[in-house]
Amino acid sequence: QVLLVESGGGLVQAGGSLRLSCEASGRTFSRYPMGWFRQAPGKEREFVAAIHRSGSSTLYADSVKGRFTISRDNSKNTVYLQMNSLKPEDTAVYYCATGEGISVTAMVYEYQYWGPGTQVTVSS
Repeated sequence: QVLLVESGGGLVQAGGSLRLSCEASGRTFSRYPMGWFRQAPGKEREFVAAIHRSGSSTLYADSVKGRFTISRDNSKNTVYLQMNSLKPEDTAVYYCATGEGISVTAMVYEYQYWGPGTQVTVSS
């Protein structure tokens, strides 16, 4: 059973930074890509970033490119999302996710396992 648990969310002022963490268990972490998604109230879940199983390649949504950085530590079974220059429109519940495939992808349907999410609120 794959379990994902996010942490690090909170309330921050616009322009500030947060670092999210997601610890995984239940299978060999280093074999699979990882992704971050977010969902704001009344909106669909959207892709934020993804990372190759080795960390050698990454993918970002245009809305966060240059501000957010995804990384992973396979020795700790953990993926991170460093969020800088935060904006009020970044306010959402942030989820980490993984799937059964090996491709780095932005497609929600490619991810079968999801964490419960962590709230990020950016005040103006």
